[in-house]
Amino acid sequence: MNRDPAPHHPLVQRLINARQITDALFAVVKPEYLYERPIRERHRIVFYIGHLEAFDRNLFDKRLVDLPAFTPELDQLFAFGIDPVDGGFPTDEPGDWPSLETVREYAARARRQIDTALDDLENAAQSEASAQLLNVAIEHRLMHAETLAYMFHQLPLEQKNTALREPVVTRPQRREALSSMIGVPGGPAVLGMTRDAGRFGWDNEFGELRVDVPAFEIDRHMVTNGAFLEFIEDGGYREPKWWSPKDWAWREAERIEHPAGWSPRTAQDGHSARGGWTLRTMFDEVPLPLDWPVYVSHAEASAYARWAGKTLPTEAQWQRAAQGAPLAASGNFDFRSWDPQPVDAHPDNVSAFGVEGQFGNGWEWTSTLFDALPGFEAFPFYLGYSANFFDGQHYVLKGGSARTAACMLRPEFRNWFQPHYQYVYAGFRCVR
Repeated sequence: MNRDPAPHHPLVQRLINARQITDALFAVVKPEYLYERPIRERHRIVFYIGHLEAFDRNLFDKRLVDLPAFTPELDQLFAFGIDPVDGGFPTDEPGDWPSLETVREYAARARRQIDTALDDLENAAQSEASAQLLNVAIEHRLMHAETLAYMFHQLPLEQKNTALREPVVTRPQRREALSSMIGVPGGPAVLGMTRDAGRFGWDNEFGELRVDVPAFEIDRHMVTNGAFLEFIEDGGYREPKWWSPKDWAWREAERIEHPAGWSPRTAQDGHSARGGWTLRTMFDEVPLPLDWPVYVSHAEASAYARWAGKTLPTEAQWQRAAQGAPLAASGNFDFRSWDPQPVDAHPDNVSAFGVEGQFGNGWEWTSTLFDALPGFEAFPFYLGYSANFFDGQHYVLKGGSARTAACMLRPEFRNWFQPHYQYVYAGFRCVR
């Protein structure tokens, strides 16, 4: 009589579950395209096959369990990703990387090595310090599940397996602005949490900061494709007055004319059809869903906000507006879909002030530069995770997207990206 396997410690089981998510993701790409680089700021796809296992192996070794090195040069090759800012893009060629067979064998062997020590992991997870390391491994992998998704989003459709295609959820030709604003009374906003909170967080989440926020108004919903289209049609990408000098220089140099993933429809005579746009979803090219949140860079979001006579919210304003939002509410998050949904699709995902959809359906840009909270202490096992980006060139994002794991929808979580990066699943709402 077969017996069910003994249950794992909850954190070990969560790591196993996270592995299943990332394993399934690589199946989206046809094998012959795994050496592609769909976004020039990122590594080639093959790097991530090795990186996810190398990160866990390097993190656990000598801290949770003893994992003797079997290929030290690959441990180093796959150790860390990259984030070049405004130039200095990687120049490697596919032939500079090991064969796919070598990478997959390395990843499989690293995972087997960790799994052989699973009993030791189960015992180690009982301590607070070891639980922190397991949480780091889990959330690091789930972050990459989102990074990989938006990378794969940029691949040509013919390079992907489209069996996972899903229906587009939108109301065709809906153009109403969905632009009402909500008044938020003045009061406190709490950023971060105390070290004795008893919850996992990344190093930049600790150091509770209370901010007194004056009263303000904020968009009830995220800015939609339809609303952003009005900015485009009013010449927003041709008017430097809406852009900061640095953002305008980027727009000019890169010839940015519209959000990434948008394409003007072409009429039969070969010219652009007036007012017609398509959007690349994960597996299709569809007429632009006007009621979805627009995904843009911080530079584009800032230009729209100026055009609209508003601003992007500070991190404290965003946090204040999100007060009382039930994180267990319905919403478009936790890998439930590949693409956005209408910004008003989940009215119960609402804050105490009536602001809808702040968690899921798209990260939201703020005007706050990413920096340390009071008393910041870097993780000793991952010194550069946050501190390398306290450089005045990255902005805080809050909330989450359709491809954000539920565990990272906590209000304290702080995401960050450089302002000229168009590819993350990030939109915005405005304040005044």
